Amino acid sequence: MRIDSHVHIGIDLLFYLKGWSPYCLDIPRLMIESEGAGIDAFIVFPFISYVGMELEKLRQDQTEISLKEGTIPYQFENWRLYNEIKRYPKALQQRFWPFLIGDSARKPMEQVQEWNKLPQDYKIYGIKIQPTIVQSPILSLLGEGSCMLDYAEQHNIPILIHSSIHPDDRWAQCSDILRVVESRPTVRFALAHSCCFHAETLKRISELPNAWFDTSAHIIRCQCAVGDFPAVAARKDRFDTDYSSPERVLLDLAEAYPDKTIWGSDAPFYTCEHDKLQLRSAYSREVDCLNSLPQELSDRICNQNTLAWLDGK
Repeated sequence: MRIDSHVHIGIDLLFYLKGWSPYCLDIPRLMIESEGAGIDAFIVFPFISYVGMELEKLRQDQTEISLKEGTIPYQFENWRLYNEIKRYPKALQQRFWPFLIGDSARKPMEQVQEWNKLPQDYKIYGIKIQPTIVQSPILSLLGEGSCMLDYAEQHNIPILIHSSIHPDDRWAQCSDILRVVESRPTVRFALAHSCCFHAETLKRISELPNAWFDTSAHIIRCQCAVGDFPAVAARKDRFDTDYSSPERVLLDLAEAYPDKTIWGSDAPFYTCEHDKLQLRSAYSREVDCLNSLPQELSDRICNQNTLAWLDGK
């Protein structure tokens, strides 16, 4: 079985209102994108901005996000994903492994209460947190948001966290995520996007028994490294490899961290187009990188390591 560990399903209103791409992906489109790729299962979760936000502020390109009174972050999105999956035949449902999505700083206890209302026959495989887009400090998990860690521990499920090294990102710094990981050794974590190729973070993950990293949006992250964009670690702090070859980068990461590397596409964010940034790849291209690995390494990063992170075995 080959598993894609990082797929968004739904719509992102922030990207849509700002004219950015991509801003949506549904299950039929995912099936088209991944057709012939040989991927058997997909870890799926909603997009990042949520309907509880003040849409007028998004339209005005304001980055400070507030909640409408009485709403709960991701309440609609988590239920929407449940209903999305349940409408398909059982054989297809079994290919989608849903994660909850949470905002660790805004009404975390209310979110956990909503999670507990989801039908008992709906198997939850983990929790996804993307602090940057919603400007929600990951360190809030050490305070009021610790109830989300409690939920993960109680249900024996892992947490996937968007990671950043960008100097302007105050919400998802790799160093802050590691503080959370180290604070809760009974919870399993994965840092997304190869930790922005930050060598010290990758090394620390290799030392922590409850930490992994995923390679989502691998090709455009390599493009960022070639261009020395601040979205990845500066050269002096960067994992040493040839970033002009994404295949080489994936091989070197998988060989350096054979028990810690998890493959994921970040669909549909293997392409990212903003006002002044245009980075493009394709689902097939991400899979081509995976297929370039020796079989033993490929099996590790899209099956064995993923299952170890999910199951804790």
